[in-house]
Amino acid sequence: MLIYSMSASVDGFIADREGTFDWGVPSEELFRFHLARVRGLGGYLLGRRLYETMLVWETDPAPRDDEAGAAFADLWRALPKVVFSRTLDSVQGNARLAEGSVAEEVAAALGATDKDVEIGGAGLAGQAFELGLVDELRMFRHPVVVGGGTPFLPPVTEDVPLDLIETRTFGSRVVYERYRRVGGVL
Repeated sequence: MLIYSMSASVDGFIADREGTFDWGVPSEELFRFHLARVRGLGGYLLGRRLYETMLVWETDPAPRDDEAGAAFADLWRALPKVVFSRTLDSVQGNARLAEGSVAEEVAAALGATDKDVEIGGAGLAGQAFELGLVDELRMFRHPVVVGGGTPFLPPVTEDVPLDLIETRTFGSRVVYERYRRVGGVL
């Protein structure tokens, strides 16, 4: 199953007008939830900006200062990643640059594992969503309105009906919403 999962503001943005998302820093409870979620993945497809943001888990020793940070860094380093970029010539760690189309790389990632695969970065996920490749949307809605910025998904050409299959509210007031395409994979 291909999953798009990101934090977003109440008004649906993953980053504000300046490109920042400091309002999305997870609480300890939410971080542990993310840790469990990443444990269940067999691969990750991501755009250049998200790759560069997440590179800290590959290269910086600071996130390893606590048990949860060290566990996440170990998981992230081991996770096979495919990076979509028009500007990078190389990537680090257990990552490679995409060589095929979004559809080809999604098929290859799903074919290489019996686990779920996540896709991240609004532009890349939007392309996959528009192609009908994304099975689930998982949104971590933070209690803030930012008024503009990078939307969780770009505009679509047709309505896409979804089933809400799970919600959870964390102590930090973040609401987790899990949606599946109507008629999608169970």
